[in-house]
Amino acid sequence: MTKAPTRPGNARRSERRRHDREIVALAVPAFGALVAEPLFVLVDSAVVGHLGTPQLAGLGIAAALLTTAVSVFVFLAYGTTAAVARRVGAGDLPAAIRQGMDGIWLALLLGVAVLAVTLPLAPWLVELFGASGTAAPHATTYLRVSALGIPAMLMVLAATGVLRGLQDTRTPLYVAIAGFTANAALNVALVYGAGLGIAGSAWGTVIAQCGMAAAYLVVVVRGARRHGASLRPDAAGIRNSARAGVPLLVRTLSLRAVLMIATAMAARLGDAEMAAHQILLSLWSLMAFALDAIAIAGQAIIGRYLGAGDAEGARRACRRMVEWGAASGVVLGALIVLARPLFIPLFTGDPTVRETLLPALLVVALAQPIAGVVFVLDGVLMGAGDGPYLAGAMVVTLAVFAPVALLVPALGGGLTAVWWAMTLMMAVRLVTLGLRTRSGRWIVTGATR
Repeated sequence: MTKAPTRPGNARRSERRRHDREIVALAVPAFGALVAEPLFVLVDSAVVGHLGTPQLAGLGIAAALLTTAVSVFVFLAYGTTAAVARRVGAGDLPAAIRQGMDGIWLALLLGVAVLAVTLPLAPWLVELFGASGTAAPHATTYLRVSALGIPAMLMVLAATGVLRGLQDTRTPLYVAIAGFTANAALNVALVYGAGLGIAGSAWGTVIAQCGMAAAYLVVVVRGARRHGASLRPDAAGIRNSARAGVPLLVRTLSLRAVLMIATAMAARLGDAEMAAHQILLSLWSLMAFALDAIAIAGQAIIGRYLGAGDAEGARRACRRMVEWGAASGVVLGALIVLARPLFIPLFTGDPTVRETLLPALLVVALAQPIAGVVFVLDGVLMGAGDGPYLAGAMVVTLAVFAPVALLVPALGGGLTAVWWAMTLMMAVRLVTLGLRTRSGRWIVTGATR
């Protein structure tokens, strides 16, 4: 009997289901790992908060400095994911792991350099942030101790990128959960049990981060030995990883400049506006974790397709992920609107802050579908190794956003106007990334770009 031919409609539905399974399998664990990391600071705050207000204020300043020092090197994860995924797609696992080791060695070198700068400059950095006389000693203590974990933190970023590139987001989730649990237990034991105070909290974080780095290294080293990949540092490979990371560093710095400008403008509007802005930023960050999980799946999937030489497969995967991003943005926006009576009281009981918050919150909700597509396109272009374009696009976005945001206080605009400016920023990113994606110039196949 002759087998009936597969109908085009059935083939397309089957392909969409396959893409959906891949996206869910990578994005859900990635979301869990992304959420687990910020909980480190949350646990530290909960433990240190019972020591006193100066200690908590000092922790807030030190944590902000530490987070900034680490987050600017997020390219160690993103760039490594794309490079490793290409090698996986090309069927060369030894080269994929070798590429990942170059990223890990680069992370170690950068971590040591940042540590060497942070230790002697810690008091000056704390003073630069305007710490009070009572909070500054605690901030300096926490920063100096926790800085010892910076090399491990950067190695965790790079190793996470290696595993994502290998299409494994479950291991980073397990490591993140273990690290969070260890950090919580160590904080209580060292702060109160050992009586080390705020230094104990910092040591708990350092030990937990070093443990996470060690766990990742065990996984990567086992993979390297299994596939015969070298673990030795390769100067040329490390230089290539650094060069590939420069555009993503520019992109990250430009994005952080956007957030800093928005916060500075909100601070000029008054205490109520700044308090409402902080709530919105927290909510924005939570939504970003959900959308970034899809973007991480995009990095791994697109890199693999391009490495395998399947340009059409990469295009189809991109289209499906854009649909996921848009749908996720619509759902998140609706949740913000529907759940606002539940979560706003959790943040503030001040009627002035609530009144200021509500209209800006609706703007944030309306922006989520745009953000969903932007995050996905960002991940697609990262997976394609299109870093130079991403850097240029983000600089253009900053150039459009900055004058608009800076005019908000001068023109008498309130917090809602600041968040309309943030929505404009996302719209500019949508245009720049969308044009690049439609052009097809990001599609460069092969094991390397």
